[in-house]
Parts: sequence; C-alpha cells; structure tokens
Amino acid sequence: MNGPAAGPNLDELLGLLPPADFIQSSVFVPPEKVPEPYHHLLVHQHHMTVTVESHHGDLVDVRVLAFRQDGDSYARKILLALKKTGKVVQFGLVRIHLQYCSPEVRAEILARRTPLGRILIQHDVLRRIEPTAYLRIVPGAEMMAWFGIKTPTPTYGRLAFIHCDGQPAIELLEIVAPE
Repeated sequence: MNGPAAGPNLDELLGLLPPADFIQSSVFVPPEKVPEPYHHLLVHQHHMTVTVESHHGDLVDVRVLAFRQDGDSYARKILLALKKTGKVVQFGLVRIHLQYCSPEVRAEILARRTPLGRILIQHDVLRRIEPTAYLRIVPGAEMMAWFGIKTPTPTYGRLAFIHCDGQPAIELLEIVAPE
C-alpha cells in the first residue's frame, strides 16, 4: 500500500527525483503509534521549518540535493541543517504546483536559498498544512550519511499537503533525523 488515497502518493513523490534507494524500507503507521520525540515533531499542522527550529533551538538552512522543473511543476529533494552546527535534522521531498504561487514566492522557491516554510511565512501566504499519513522509515546508506548515523536507525516521517490560498499547492514527504 502506498498511503491513503486522499494524500500525496509516496511512490510518485519518490519517482520524481530518482534514485530513491536512500530509504531502505518504510511502513505506514497511525498517528497515535508515532513515538516521542517524533510525535511532537510530525503530528501537527505546522511548518516543519518552524517545528525543527523550535525543537533544536536553532535556525535551519536548506541544502537542495536535486531539483526538476516541468512547466509549473517543480520538485526538489532537500536537507534542512542547523545554522550553528550544520547538523542535518530533516530530509524533504516536495512537489510544488507553481501556478498557485505569486511571482515573488515562485522566484524565491526557484532561487533554492530559503526553506519553503520560511518563504510562505515571510510572504504571508494563507496556508493550511494537512498531514495525510505517517511512516516509520529505515534509512538507506545515503540517508544514513546525510543524518550522520552509522547504523540504519529507524526514524519517522509524514506525507502532507500544503494548501496555499485554498489550493493544494504543495505535496510533501518529510523525514526527521533519528534521535
């Protein structure tokens, strides 16, 4: 099973910027089965940028690993890293439907310098974050390297939509670093 029919499709998102072998395995879990501290980090309707910054007590920078644009469809694979230490605290894979973004927001997204959540907040975009599924993830070798771990320590993630000005503008896969 690839997730709830009402949410972003995991296989589709992973197929946007192959290869997807950075995930060794994944299984869907109900929100009440997401343990702490992952429950606090994922089971909410807030931007992950703000959530991980609050949790770690530091701002984050975005590192774009790969991106692809086909007309108004823009996808990118990113890491969020703490400003002070450079430690990677989150992996993300996102598909943005740029037709739902203002020219200013679109330009900032395409510049690839600022985390998406911060862009939407700074531009005061009316947004609603809708988590649709939660996953238990066993990272593959590449994700283990990003997170600075030596063994495939399980972690958790979520699939979500961000509705901008009432439109389902953004599809997300967000995975937090193991703690």
